[in-house]
Amino acid sequence: MDEEYDVILLGTGLKECVLAGLLGVAGKKILHMDRNKYYGGESASMTPLEDLYTKFNLPPPPADTGRGRDWNVDLIPKFLMANGLLVKLLIHTGVTRYLEFKCIEGSYVYKGQKIYKVPADEKEALSSSLMGLFEKRRFRNLIVWVNDYDENDPKTYKDISPNTRTIDAFKKYDLSQDTIDFTGHALALHSDDDYLEKPVLESVKRIKLYSESLARYGKSPYLYPLYGLGELPQGFARLSAIYGGTYMLDKSVDEIVYENGVVVGVRSGDQTARCKAVICDPSYAQDKVKKVGRVIRAICLLRHPVNVGSNTSPGSIQIIIPQKQVQRHNDIYVCCMGQTNMVTPKDWYVALVSTTVETDNPENEIKPGLALLEPIYQKFVTVNDLYEPIDDGTTSKLFITSSYDATTHFESTCLDILDVYRRYMGEPFDFSKVTRGLEAEENQDEAH
Repeated sequence: MDEEYDVILLGTGLKECVLAGLLGVAGKKILHMDRNKYYGGESASMTPLEDLYTKFNLPPPPADTGRGRDWNVDLIPKFLMANGLLVKLLIHTGVTRYLEFKCIEGSYVYKGQKIYKVPADEKEALSSSLMGLFEKRRFRNLIVWVNDYDENDPKTYKDISPNTRTIDAFKKYDLSQDTIDFTGHALALHSDDDYLEKPVLESVKRIKLYSESLARYGKSPYLYPLYGLGELPQGFARLSAIYGGTYMLDKSVDEIVYENGVVVGVRSGDQTARCKAVICDPSYAQDKVKKVGRVIRAICLLRHPVNVGSNTSPGSIQIIIPQKQVQRHNDIYVCCMGQTNMVTPKDWYVALVSTTVETDNPENEIKPGLALLEPIYQKFVTVNDLYEPIDDGTTSKLFITSSYDATTHFESTCLDILDVYRRYMGEPFDFSKVTRGLEAEENQDEAH
């Protein structure tokens, strides 16, 4: 351990692992440490099931839950947008050769106590009971406008410039409040309504991302690794070996060492590894972060798929409950997966309900999501503080990632990864370097 590294990463959470991959590709000499015996930190995948019960101080799981090793329960499940930033970053690092992805079978939205499928194509949109006939026409006009929109070509603006407030753009298409909720939260994936006052270009880009991701595989825009997200850190550990990186699990981190206010190393016991920078999650630098909120997550084991009101019950879904539908400020997210994703034994499902905490009774806040899952076999509830770094690290060379938010998709996680990359490297990640798509990977056949 007594060597010098370009950068030491503390914690093997998703963000730290992706950053390790990107920096390895960029030729940096890396040491990656974790105080835990397992990969993943806060975003770990629990297997066997006994580990999950132990983590929550419960007696061992009942025998009818099947073989413990058949369970891979993610503490913070997040879906990848098929055409999103994370997929591009994973492809760039080459880690996709160690992973197989599967398309999530359906994307749903909550409206007036019921759940509706988010239309996957024009045919579904026309037959959907989510909107009335005239509203469908108006919504279709909006989607055509979004898909044609090019910020470099004013002819495509149709009198709506990129800086127009989003609410004004929606009003121009005469959309109803329910359709605005559905478009902003289930397609553009905003988690609250602050976006309505912001320039429309951001929402246009987000809706385009949803459409492009959906076009990849047809069922939904979301992908998920077989065996859960726990596969990602392990893939990166293998990858880093190729780039000459070193991984150490179950290694105490006793001190981040500074000289003149700048990071120079990390001490574990009586050993110190020297480095030019440290990247870590908030738990390794608690005096350098501030609390910005709380998130509640309920992991639920189910003996049945989620009832979506149709004849077929999809084996994997995401449901977004827009905040206005349940008189809140933040959306509630529900996702569910089963054996087709290799995360449970046959006829079992694992679901997650999450949201940003707004009151002193967080569990009450997720009731609308839990109600969609009843009956629930077993529930594991956590309430975590959300932390952000108090400075950008460019002076001290200590770069801290933010805590994982309540969303069940990766886009906000990715923006933080790219922000830490920019702060450390001094320049933004160049996406033009990513020339291949998932199509070029061997596992492409598996995603269909």
